[in-house]
Order: sequence, then C-alpha cells, then structure tokens
Amino acid sequence: MAMSRWSTYLNRSSRILRDNTSKILRMQGAEPPSLAPYTLFTLNTPQDLAEYATGCDADIGGTSTVHLDLDTDPARNAPINKPGHARFWGDMRLAVRPGLQGKVRGGYAGFRNKTRPTLFGELTEDVTHHKYLALRLRAAGHPRTRNSYFVNIQTDGPISSDLWQHRLYFTRSDGGWEDIFIPFDAFVLTNTGEIASDQITMLTARIRTVGISLLGGNSGVEGPYELGVDEIRAVNEEDVVQTKIHQEEKASEELASQQDSEKGPL
Repeated sequence: MAMSRWSTYLNRSSRILRDNTSKILRMQGAEPPSLAPYTLFTLNTPQDLAEYATGCDADIGGTSTVHLDLDTDPARNAPINKPGHARFWGDMRLAVRPGLQGKVRGGYAGFRNKTRPTLFGELTEDVTHHKYLALRLRAAGHPRTRNSYFVNIQTDGPISSDLWQHRLYFTRSDGGWEDIFIPFDAFVLTNTGEIASDQITMLTARIRTVGISLLGGNSGVEGPYELGVDEIRAVNEEDVVQTKIHQEEKASEELASQQDSEKGPL
C-alpha cells in the first residue's frame, strides 16, 4: 500500500512537469491549447474511489449517514460500458443527537476528491479553455431527495473556506444515467455555507477539488438518497448534447417494444 501511494505521488509529480512544459510551448506558440473534452476525475475502480473523502453532519453531531462505494452491478453499468461506478448513498436526516438541538444543524452529506500533493506542490486542474463542467450521473434513492444535490468546486484561492456551488438539475426520474452540463461562470461563490456578498470570477486555472453534496437541511428534505457517479469532465459548447446514454436506452426500449408487437399476442 505504501509503495502504491509513493507511485501515485511520483505520477502526479511527473504530470506537473508535463503540464508545465506544455504551457511553456503554448506561450511560445508551438502548441495550441486543446479544446477537446478533458476528463478531470473518474470513479470506476477501487483505486479511483480511494482518492475521495466523504463527510456528513454526523461528524459534528447530526444523524445522517454517508457511503461512497463501488457498484459493479452489470445492469447498471452496461449503459456506460464501465466495470463499475461510484454509489454515493445513505440516509438524509435533519435530527441531531440529544443535547445538540439548536447548537448544530443536521441535513448534510457529501464527497470530494482528496487534495493531491506532489514534489512541486499540490496538483490542480486547469480548465481555462473549457466552458462547462460535465457530470455523468444517475439519480436514484427517494424522489424527494433528488432536487437537493449540489456540485462544489474549490479553487487554489487565498480563502480556503470559499466554495463555488451550483445545484444539480436532473431530467430523468427513472434512475437512469444522464449527462449534466454546468457553465463554469454559472457557479456561485459561497463561504461557510452562505452566498458570498462579493461575487468574483472563479479561478479556473487552479481547481483543487470537485465534489457533490446533498443539502437536505436547506430544503427540509429527509429520506434515503442514492446517486451514481461515472465521471467528471470539462467540455466546450460543441460537446453539450443530449445524453447519448438516454438516447441509446430509449432506442433499445422502442426496438424491444416493436419486436414484442410484431410477435403478436401469446
């Protein structure tokens, strides 16, 4: 395990060297910036999930629960053609432990990637040449919890408690996969859970962490929640399309329906 962590540490350091070399070449005009979709994070293997941290209100006296584990069910993974995906799940509860009423607030659960130290400082992501954050997700759990998810971005800025936030809006209600696209300039700056009075431009050249949280305390929502997460990317306008997975599933359902009708009654 120690050797694996050291290997990861060296790989991150090598990546910084490559990225810095690429930036120098772009400044010299020898290499244009890539506008192609850029994968920031994948959540498809145990190694991927080891790079994430979870938290919930139980850490400070609440009663919610949080889990982030690997879902290897073939039926749920077939649409994304992956061996597995992250399953973010638990129970959202507003109650707190006895004696803490009025002192702490319940109704929170979330996860984010861990910070990534290297020989040259912390590894961050540069998405200055991309306009959208793209997330491939499937919303399951109780229907009432599906409108309380938020995406959170932390940048390498001077105030560590600053967090850029945007609500997740789902178009599907059947627990199927969909791609959600959020413009980086649509995120709102928050600090310790409150919208900052002074809104500034996100430092998209140095993104430290990306995560998802369920904020039941904000909307008074309780119940079992479940969110499937495949990958998180940075894309441009030409990549913002209808969810291909949804289209393929719909076409498959229509074909099956057509075949059933052709068979006639049993």
